[in-house]
Amino acid sequence: MAEAQQASSLLSALSSDGAEVELTSPVWQEIYLSGLRSWKRHLWRVWNDFLTGVLPASPLSWLFLFSAIQLAWFLQLDPSLGLTEKIKELLPDWGGQHYQLRGLLAAALFASCLWGALIFTLHVALRLLLSHHGWLLEPHGTMSSPTKTWLALVRIFSGRHPRLFSFQRALPRQPVPTAQESVRKYLESVRPVLGDDAFDRAAALASDFLRLQAPRLQRYLRLKSWCASNYVSDWWEEFVYLRSRGSLLVNSNYYLMDFLYVTPTPLQAARAGNAAHALLLYRHLLNQQEIPPTLLMGMRPLCSAQFERIFNTTRVPGLEKDYLRHVQDSRHVTVLHRGRFFRVRTHFSNDLLSPRALEQQFQQILDDPSPACPLEEHLAALTAAPRSMWAQARELVKTHAATALEAVEGAAFFVSLDSEPAGLTREDPAASLDAYAHALLAGRGDDRWFDKSFTLIVFSNGKLGLSVEHSWADCPISGHMWEFTLATDCFQLGYAADGHCKGQPDPTLPQPQRLQWDLPEQTHAQLYLCPEGNASHFSYLLLWQLQPSISLALRGAKILSGNIDCHVFPFPHFGKNFIKSCHVSSDSFIQLVLQLAYFRDRGQFCLTYESAMTRLFLEGRTETVRCCTREACHFVRAMEDKEKTDQQRLALFRVAVDKHRALLKAAMSGQGTDRHLFALYIMSRFLHMPSPFLTQVQSQQWPLSTSQIPVQQAHMFDVHNYPDYVSSGGGFGPASDHGYGIAYIFTGENMITFHISSKKSSTETDSQRLGQHIEDALLDVATLFQAGQHLKSRFMALGGNSGYRHGFLSSKPVDPKVPTTSTNF
Repeated sequence: MAEAQQASSLLSALSSDGAEVELTSPVWQEIYLSGLRSWKRHLWRVWNDFLTGVLPASPLSWLFLFSAIQLAWFLQLDPSLGLTEKIKELLPDWGGQHYQLRGLLAAALFASCLWGALIFTLHVALRLLLSHHGWLLEPHGTMSSPTKTWLALVRIFSGRHPRLFSFQRALPRQPVPTAQESVRKYLESVRPVLGDDAFDRAAALASDFLRLQAPRLQRYLRLKSWCASNYVSDWWEEFVYLRSRGSLLVNSNYYLMDFLYVTPTPLQAARAGNAAHALLLYRHLLNQQEIPPTLLMGMRPLCSAQFERIFNTTRVPGLEKDYLRHVQDSRHVTVLHRGRFFRVRTHFSNDLLSPRALEQQFQQILDDPSPACPLEEHLAALTAAPRSMWAQARELVKTHAATALEAVEGAAFFVSLDSEPAGLTREDPAASLDAYAHALLAGRGDDRWFDKSFTLIVFSNGKLGLSVEHSWADCPISGHMWEFTLATDCFQLGYAADGHCKGQPDPTLPQPQRLQWDLPEQTHAQLYLCPEGNASHFSYLLLWQLQPSISLALRGAKILSGNIDCHVFPFPHFGKNFIKSCHVSSDSFIQLVLQLAYFRDRGQFCLTYESAMTRLFLEGRTETVRCCTREACHFVRAMEDKEKTDQQRLALFRVAVDKHRALLKAAMSGQGTDRHLFALYIMSRFLHMPSPFLTQVQSQQWPLSTSQIPVQQAHMFDVHNYPDYVSSGGGFGPASDHGYGIAYIFTGENMITFHISSKKSSTETDSQRLGQHIEDALLDVATLFQAGQHLKSRFMALGGNSGYRHGFLSSKPVDPKVPTTSTNF
């Protein structure tokens, strides 16, 4: 996702005016603080376990054990083998009349010790089971007898009904790979894109690094891995995200789309009411830990730590680094409409407001004719400014409008009621989808509060979308919430026949509160000025008014927004079903297609970033899969070589698929390359041990950044009766000035939706052109298989790329009726 862009700007985040920023904290102090933060989270989870039930036993299990011990005593049996009597002797003597009470207390103490020992044993056993990753190495689509046995044991030790955070204390820690192996994999990954001389220089730097710096850095990193929950995740959050000084707009946000072809209601306030209510229902389930833990392939639990900061979270800007502020509870959302801010209550008398009550409040905001105040209208543009600039401006805002700022930053989430429609139109379907994606990713620059964990965007025609800030969690977390929201909106809540939310308006409900920004126009502040034509570099200027700083931020945001070229297209010829029939990994299939499409687009190979999750480990986030391998390059060249036969190409394709799957499995099992080298680089900065090799690694650019949007709750959608009511995924900005950002999602079983972005300022990239290459490459690769040989001829008969796409999109219903059935959740 957007992490590739943030990772590629790591060096600039650790420099100031061209000079490197020194990390002055002693390395021992940094390791201690990492461990302290980990233990604080651990203690909070222990307390939470006692409130919600301890895995794999609950407090009721203690009562059962205590009752069993009492029953044994009644039958004149001593299961404690005399320990209960010894405990009774150690208790104070309260007299004869309390003899029976001493016996009960001794039995309770013995039951507690036995209960704790059993829980600890089960906890250790489950951790050992979850540390096994041999199942990842199994051939695609098969499961051996040892893996089946392992899976059965995991299910036994997991308990009957685990909660969302039940597995947290049983998850293993992410291992630290060896420096030799990480360097070897790095050199192997850059060989296809470097010339002989450049590769020899990289190999020489790597050899010096392994000989001089690696042993010491590795020792300190292993020490950190013993103290902290995860040796890399806290540094990844701080140095890749929170220390980045660039704008969040495009660089650190991504979007998620509504249904592609349907809009359940054209009423903006009604859609906002249902969506907001569904999100708040999700928050309630999250607080009660009633959301089932995510299981990889239905068997291996993943870390749920990132779920903790979905709601009530804001990224607060700082001069040198930001920080994430999370409040335990929030009973309101903040709404932005035509430059005006409103505080909308979500609860009344401790009860969650109904969708109809929320719609009522949103409609009152839409009907409010009052204009925005002069400094209020474009105030949100400051959140799209460079972080140091916004940090200084925020102090001014906080001084004069602390209540309004707190209402925004302390909200459960942010809602933007846009005045323009969005989504698919019959008149120009392709362009309308591109504009829809651009509106979600960038907007106008002043219509989103980019600091919030996410912004719910509701367009005037009832279309929805989500803009998500990336630092607090990765896409699968927000995607899980978004799937729940869309499914609950349509299949559970639904709408009345007139398009309104079900239920009746409540005349006693208080009206939304208009936030007052009492900002002085004459204020002394040191802010930044955007140089002409460049929105990413700012210089200092002493300003005496707040208005010019907002204008500068707005101008920079519009430059960033106007420079993004978004392209969204569904590929309806085949999807996951066809790829499965070819006995090929669907993700590997798409990644090789992207390599072929990029080569046809640019005539060369490039470093390719694919995001893979490391949530098999405690507090794991992501790892990079370097998809441009020698095997992939051999396959691409064979596809472009007319002398090669389809059998030869297919053989090379399968070799490349096997290589990609091996890299993906290594990344998921903690044996990737990039996070380890990143952590070594940060450690070298703390130890003041400059490494030319690590600096070269961190300065690399990613011309092709890719990510699959996973479908995690397919059971919530009725794809057979309502095939258009499925999530269409989302997208993100490119990771480099002359690169592409590509997200893809398997929509249902027979369609793939692609989201492509690039920069208009680049003469080397074009999102629409790459989209055409991807479509051609998909069909060319499919025809290598016997089952797909008819696809391309049918595609060309329907008019090729533009003809078929326009006809397909124009034939889809834009606003069909909402499903009349209700799905049980």
